[in-house]
Amino acid sequence: GLAVAVDEGTRPTDDDRNRAGVAVPALDPAGLLRTAPERWADTSRVDFTAWPARGGRTGDGELLGRALRAWSGPPDSIRVTTTPGTVAAPPVEPPRLLFAGEVDGAAVVLFHDSGDRVVRYAEPLSGSGGAALDFARTDDADVTTGAAVVVSRTGGSARFLLAPWIEESTTRDLLAPGTPARPLAVGPDGVTAPAPRPAANGTCGSWPVLQLRSSGRIVEKHAFLVTDLGDLAPAHLTYTPKPGRGAPARQPREATGGEALLAWARTACSLRTLSGSGVRAVNNWAFAEQKLPEGGASAGWLCTRADTWRGPGRVLVHFLEPAGSPTDPAAVVADRDDTALCSRFGQHVLAGTRWKAASGRWYVLAAGSRAVTRIEATGAVRGAAGGPTFAVRAPRDADVELTASLRGGGTLAAVR
Repeated sequence: GLAVAVDEGTRPTDDDRNRAGVAVPALDPAGLLRTAPERWADTSRVDFTAWPARGGRTGDGELLGRALRAWSGPPDSIRVTTTPGTVAAPPVEPPRLLFAGEVDGAAVVLFHDSGDRVVRYAEPLSGSGGAALDFARTDDADVTTGAAVVVSRTGGSARFLLAPWIEESTTRDLLAPGTPARPLAVGPDGVTAPAPRPAANGTCGSWPVLQLRSSGRIVEKHAFLVTDLGDLAPAHLTYTPKPGRGAPARQPREATGGEALLAWARTACSLRTLSGSGVRAVNNWAFAEQKLPEGGASAGWLCTRADTWRGPGRVLVHFLEPAGSPTDPAAVVADRDDTALCSRFGQHVLAGTRWKAASGRWYVLAAGSRAVTRIEATGAVRGAAGGPTFAVRAPRDADVELTASLRGGGTLAAVR
């Protein structure tokens, strides 16, 4: 067996150790790690290891024992879910207890295991319903990606257990960028009131998110957005502004400003395609702006990159033509899985689309990121232009290949 594990900043209690003082196995409630309540404010590692054990049943050894036994070998009666890339194996050392309490008619237990998994066990308080066991990867979580965990979902709402460093919690609708965030109540155990969550199907009439703010004890006035994509850990939403003339490349920032909210208002509904895929964070990168042909207004190009906990990313390229409403959905013109595009390991991107002018004429449009110096079209239509944007008259269904030249050498094919 393993000796009782008490991490730095943790005080052992009668519940933390075998009363005889002997070694306890990883699946014994007496061996659970319990972090001291204020440890999060005095550590350089602000993640799930800094979460204290909260909830009204943290001392219920029978409940904790059932949860650990279910984890070690769940019977067929227990529904088990895992996010992609997450293993459901038993822990090899005592896990950390994050929560044990009653929420929405269920007894819920949350564990954190060896730095890379959060495990949720839930059993009904009454009735004949079965228990559930959910596994999610959380390796390298931080202030934002380790800020909340879903403890309960009922109907169109969810309750979250918030990190101890969250000082303010609100909700907002990404499809109402001009509407202020609304306060979200949080109980003394860190569990929120029911918060609306995005609809899994049907009309995308709203996209609820949490807007959280960290305590000034660790990060000054740090507000950020997270959204429920169907996994235990909500995804962190960020925004990278348009490139400035002669300025260094921009870095992702929190999506709480006006420009970021307007971009997310037109792309939020595409997040539905990421549901249940283990997404850690999603960034909207405004990589180009283009003057439309025939004296039209400007259109925008966004690369929406979803990074998963397991590593691979997915990219959606959005074309934002002028719209009558700030929430008109942008067109998805490219979709690629398992790619480094639009990350710090893939900083160049080229994309194209077909566009119809008010005159009825069709064009092929293309835009590239800041290092693109020339774009060329070949195939049914040929043409080229210097700079990061390009437009050429073309039949609606013309088969056109787009390539770009990069500053400093090299070429780039359009993402599809």
